[in-house]
Amino acid sequence: MTTVIDRLKKGSVPENVVKAASIENISQELMIEGLIAGEIVLPNNVNREFQRPVAIGKGLRTKVNANIGTSSDFQDIDYELKKLQTALEAGADAVMDLSTAGNLDSIRSSMRSRCSVPLGTVPIYQAMVESQTTKGSMIDMTVDEIFAVIEKHAKSGVDFITVHSGITRDTVESLKRGTRVAEVVSRGGAMTVAWMLRHDKENPLYEYFDRLVGIAREYDVTLSLGDGMRPGCIADASDQVQFQELLTLGRLVEISKAENVQALVEGPGHMPFDQIESNVRLEKEICGGAPYYLLGPLVTDIAPGYDHITAAIGGTMAASKGADFLCYVTPREHLGLPTLEDVHDGVIVSRIAGHAADIVKGVPGASDWDLKMAKARKSLDWKAQQELAIDPAKARDSYEERKGTIAADACTMCSEFCAMKLISDYLEVDETPIC
Repeated sequence: MTTVIDRLKKGSVPENVVKAASIENISQELMIEGLIAGEIVLPNNVNREFQRPVAIGKGLRTKVNANIGTSSDFQDIDYELKKLQTALEAGADAVMDLSTAGNLDSIRSSMRSRCSVPLGTVPIYQAMVESQTTKGSMIDMTVDEIFAVIEKHAKSGVDFITVHSGITRDTVESLKRGTRVAEVVSRGGAMTVAWMLRHDKENPLYEYFDRLVGIAREYDVTLSLGDGMRPGCIADASDQVQFQELLTLGRLVEISKAENVQALVEGPGHMPFDQIESNVRLEKEICGGAPYYLLGPLVTDIAPGYDHITAAIGGTMAASKGADFLCYVTPREHLGLPTLEDVHDGVIVSRIAGHAADIVKGVPGASDWDLKMAKARKSLDWKAQQELAIDPAKARDSYEERKGTIAADACTMCSEFCAMKLISDYLEVDETPIC
């Protein structure tokens, strides 16, 4: 099976590449150059077709991912499918199924059939669940059983998979010697470390990375190289363990590129605001410009219930400095499984962060959107303002709920004292020609 990179290197341009370039408002040449260089990825399993393919990477609009999925306490697949629809309606560019309870194959199939954007998974979750069910321990699966689940996900049409291949025995030893407050907060990372310690073996996703790349090649699945050692609080940010994993991921990116397999790199996590820029630049340098996929980063640990905001603050900085893909954080992060409203708010807030960064990066069309809104506000065109809003329903409802009567063409913040209205009524423009 040939990958999209195979075809591009042979001079054949697949239709999804043509569409992606058009959607991003860039030339096909730039899209092709970015894909071949590994600076752009186009997650698209060979068993899937998209009306609007989603490209992620250098020079493109910052993309947003939404995580959904069942847990042992909440196994209602119908509700998760509603979350999927909510995420899509809010404008998510990708969705990850992180389910850990119920019929995982059926859940993934249901999501795949309803998901109009790239779908990602973390196969180690299912391997752990099946081991717990059949062997009574979540970390007793064999290497072959792990890879069987990975291949199952790829064959089922998943577009990208998170694999925690950067964790090695050396990384675990550094973790043991370190002084982290929260040693491992990545669920997949913790599962991987526990397996390694239980079996006293190297991480199979690192040791047999060539096997993983072979599966990715067969189905043209994008590898999302997971940050199993990401900091889970700002006190642990930018430490030896984090960077040790990143150096390993840089080598794995090069192996992936050599096999024409697409790869992106996942990053932190929790991080003080002033460390974000250097972390992004470091990832880009070490990983050869591979697209950077960040959870947040969250810039403070003290805002449970508002962590979509702490993540958006960090996400704006990260994306403005070159990060390409933001995983949403919902208001319920650290507190519980998100609701429909949490999913909606998480996507919208992450999209705001990404768009603010796109203006700074000069992404084609980004500032045009803001200019249209500015002109609508100047003309007091409330309908146009609502249609241009990133969340039109929210804008419409907020306006209608507090709509005034004193000055029908102004909002109730200023009423007849509206600055826009006042200037429009009284400002005289001197149109006398200059001789």
